Amino acid sequence: MPDTAAPELANAINTDIMNKKELIDALDSLGMRPGRGLGQNFLLDGNLLDWIVRNCGAAKNDEVLEVGPGFGALTEKMVAAGFKVTAIEFDHRLAEYLRKKFAGKENFKLIEADACKVDYDELFPQGITYHSVANLPYAISSVFIAKLLETANQPVNMFFMLQKEMGERLAAKPGTKAYGALSVRTQLHYTVAVDKIVPPQVFCPPPEVDSALVSFHKNQNSALSPEVEKLFTSLVRNLFNQRRKQMGKVLGQIIGDRQKADETLQKHGFTPDIRPDKLAVTDFVNIARTLFDAGITNIRG
Repeated sequence: MPDTAAPELANAINTDIMNKKELIDALDSLGMRPGRGLGQNFLLDGNLLDWIVRNCGAAKNDEVLEVGPGFGALTEKMVAAGFKVTAIEFDHRLAEYLRKKFAGKENFKLIEADACKVDYDELFPQGITYHSVANLPYAISSVFIAKLLETANQPVNMFFMLQKEMGERLAAKPGTKAYGALSVRTQLHYTVAVDKIVPPQVFCPPPEVDSALVSFHKNQNSALSPEVEKLFTSLVRNLFNQRRKQMGKVLGQIIGDRQKADETLQKHGFTPDIRPDKLAVTDFVNIARTLFDAGITNIRG
């Protein structure tokens, strides 16, 4: 994504953020200690935070969902840029800190909750356009992204800091080792790209692996009927659970009809011995639609 920003946005950004000592002091004041046990790595690089705000796809007055704001370094940049930020923080101590830090900010709302259990269709009902921008706690990233994929009103785009390996999985192409069920499910709705690799030293505590800034841009006309998407999701999960096996055999097992499985694959130009990691997202969509039209709405597994 191009590194561009409106002048008013660039001028609004405040480059003052915590340094490492200030972060450790803040953790100490809350009875917390820096360490991987926190489940979160706090981003301390002001230039990188500015880059995220410029390139995340959101603009002034846009609704933005942030998960795992921590001490609010990214939050502060987004609030200063005029984003309407709804932040979800699980840790009570950090939530209290954020309430004080952003007291009086009309474009900031805090929800103290488990982000993987929030009802996002209630928070952002149909008709409300919103973005999601976050330095996601790595332990919940796949579960949280999968949850957003299941909402009726998905973010118009997403921009997340993730473990590099996770980012590569989400953006992976057919025929690669990283390509899997979450790749397919995500790419049904979004065009995914790894925009920047981020080294450990910009975080406190530093993670053991590189991270990546990953962009997700909503695809046009990606919607399936709820019934077909449910079948599509179950189909993809089951096939990739046995990704090394021939699809004809696995598909036959999960729909209970080997002949119908082979006929369906052949209809779409595939032999029964193909593996699921060779198929594109559109191929899985076509197979799901064919099965649904044949009256197969539930599969085993």
